[in-house]
Amino acid sequence: MHQAASPPESGTARSRSASRRRLRGAAGVLVVTAVAAALSGCASNAGDGVVTLDFFQFKPEAVGDFAKIIEDFEAANPDIRVVQNAVPDPDTAIRTLLVKNKVPDVLTLNVSGNYAELARACVFADLAAEPSAGTVNPAVQDIVQDLGSCDQDGSAEVNALPFASNASGVIYNPEIFAQAGVEVPTTWSELIDAMQTFQDQGIDPLYCTMKDAWTAGPAFVNLGGALMPKDFFADLRAEGSDIQDGTVSFTKDFSEAMEKEVELYSYCQDDFASRDYNAGNAAFAKGESAMYLQGSYAIAPIRATNPDAPVGTFPYPVTDDADDRLVVSGVDVGISIGRDTPHRAEAQRFVDYLMSPEVVTAYSQSQSTFSPLLDAAPNADPALAGLEPYFSDGRIIGFIDHQIPASIPLVNLLQSMVLTGDSETFLRDLDNEWSKVAARTATARAGK
Repeated sequence: MHQAASPPESGTARSRSASRRRLRGAAGVLVVTAVAAALSGCASNAGDGVVTLDFFQFKPEAVGDFAKIIEDFEAANPDIRVVQNAVPDPDTAIRTLLVKNKVPDVLTLNVSGNYAELARACVFADLAAEPSAGTVNPAVQDIVQDLGSCDQDGSAEVNALPFASNASGVIYNPEIFAQAGVEVPTTWSELIDAMQTFQDQGIDPLYCTMKDAWTAGPAFVNLGGALMPKDFFADLRAEGSDIQDGTVSFTKDFSEAMEKEVELYSYCQDDFASRDYNAGNAAFAKGESAMYLQGSYAIAPIRATNPDAPVGTFPYPVTDDADDRLVVSGVDVGISIGRDTPHRAEAQRFVDYLMSPEVVTAYSQSQSTFSPLLDAAPNADPALAGLEPYFSDGRIIGFIDHQIPASIPLVNLLQSMVLTGDSETFLRDLDNEWSKVAARTATARAGK
């Protein structure tokens, strides 16, 4: 919502067969299960010479934005028709299309671990040589590249261009802070003191939503990302399955971060175990807590509940050195082109239009995101003012949960840790799950 043609070098049966094998391999890597209904991935030429592009779009809240973008693009490009396909379960939908050998012409995807598996399987075209690739902030493109890409002939490709970036920090209510006489914290000690002050005044410091396990993730990526050793995941992957005797592990290197996450969640409201993300957005919009541990993507749904909700943001103060603060940023929307689309030129025209500064800026303002373009004007949304300088200066790190294989039940383990307060069991279980995946991966490679 969220016709494979032959590769450019030939139209031979060998190329078509290789394309089919590549897509089947990607589907196998993702452990695809069939669903009853799937998108039509076939783009066709209309009888009047108009080329129809299949546009896979994964964000339900952005359907209206993309409809307007498409309308404007088609007006300027009457020889191209763009069909927006938005689905409720984009991960399942894209996997189903792979099984059917029907990769859409143009796609938006959240640039996460699922995207990375598709990119490494060479499902997407290489966009490195396209002019629009040169307009992207290198710090943002690095977040995409660090997740993985198609590597042919020893050269890593650019398989997605960042269209919109988000940031994960602490959302806060400036009016409640002012009424309680609390300043925005810049260190860990100041954060704990602030939460204690709110609690002493009968104000819930945090609104937490543990009915949805994934909502424990923002604290994990901020605390863990800031405190983990440099090159942690590269070193962890290099150790293979025997991480107990290795130099790095979650148990060895994430203990402080997870103890701090448990401490944070001790300041949640009483019913936090039974409340979900939607309830959290609505509650914060109504002023039911001083802070909310969510990313910038939550601002739009908060305002959907209350357009006048007072909203501010600040980066996690993870240590007692204010200069250590960073912002965790992810590519909320990446744009890719199907590797074997028969309409590459038309698809590229649409992508170039999507990546134009006017379109990116308008989308960023509508969806409270950050522009990933070089020299972009800062988003003027006051809710983002506390995070914008870090983004503009490149003081950002990627979401570390994107480095963890999807087969590891990370969010469920985090949920259990937060509810029980047992960080040692969480870290031990995460090490064990990582080891099992590494062992399976090594076995699979050995059997090839």
